[in-house]
Amino acid sequence: MYRVRTQIVAVAVLATAVLGGAAAARAASAGQQHTPDTALADDFNAVTRDTKWQQTSKLKLTFPTYHTEGLAYSPDHIFLSAVQILEPTVKYPTPQGGYDRTPGKGIGHLFVMDRAGHLQKDITLGEGDMYHPGGIDFDGTNVWVPVAQYRPNSSAIIYRVDATTLAVHKQFQVADHFGGIVMDKQTGHLVGNTWGSRRFAEWDLRGKQLKTWANPNFFIDYQDCTYVPSSKMLCAGVTNLPQTPSAGGTSATYELGGVAMLDLTTEQVTREIPFQQWSTAGHVATRNPFTMTADGNHLTMRVAPDNGDEGNGTEILTYETTVSPRP
Repeated sequence: MYRVRTQIVAVAVLATAVLGGAAAARAASAGQQHTPDTALADDFNAVTRDTKWQQTSKLKLTFPTYHTEGLAYSPDHIFLSAVQILEPTVKYPTPQGGYDRTPGKGIGHLFVMDRAGHLQKDITLGEGDMYHPGGIDFDGTNVWVPVAQYRPNSSAIIYRVDATTLAVHKQFQVADHFGGIVMDKQTGHLVGNTWGSRRFAEWDLRGKQLKTWANPNFFIDYQDCTYVPSSKMLCAGVTNLPQTPSAGGTSATYELGGVAMLDLTTEQVTREIPFQQWSTAGHVATRNPFTMTADGNHLTMRVAPDNGDEGNGTEILTYETTVSPRP
């Protein structure tokens, strides 16, 4: 594993700021049985297959967005990661050098918008064969972005982007493809998921791997995740399943979408739901970028499933529902 040498003092200051910010945000929620620190977990635990989600807005993005990957909101900005493919990867007849395909070529983007969706800055991220940004997370101060090779069992760089100044910091490098990440504000550690979300890893802020575990679930492949207090993560994704022979068989796949909540302490999936809403281009809504928030008993999900060259281009879709959490 390669590592970027970050001074210990700087790491300690960053960890203190992250944990302190989380503590300062704790306040009672008037008229609710839960606090802001438990609302998202409590509300999602009340979601079922029969929960009625209403699409309440559709925000059309008017700049080139390429293949969208991750979505995060700060008080001032919308952040959207995307990969611009210059040369597609090509699978080898047999693995070569531990890889199943060529590296391809591309450019990694982190688009910074105002809350109305107007592009303010296009931040280019990546080095060499590592050009594929994945799912991203906003921790209250920074946006965390993994940028990996576009092939499994490869390598990735973990970036930290200051959500206010937009300064980019190369935090560390890891020897595998990691396509998603969250900051666990309970521990101050980072948690990432590999290609197809088949494995998770936890690191400190200097890149030291603290533990790793296999995904206990095979329902969907997680594409983008958001942190849930305390020490949980919500992940959305998709699985492409074959159709019946009369509908085209394996050449006409069906997109099954869903959202899962994982406990970062027990390493188990604690709640999981299918989500079958569709985009303008006909993709399941949880195909790629995803984030979810809670306000009292009200959940808001934002997704951006369509690429820039599909349908009406990339649109950020908002779905909302009100639930009745268990006492």
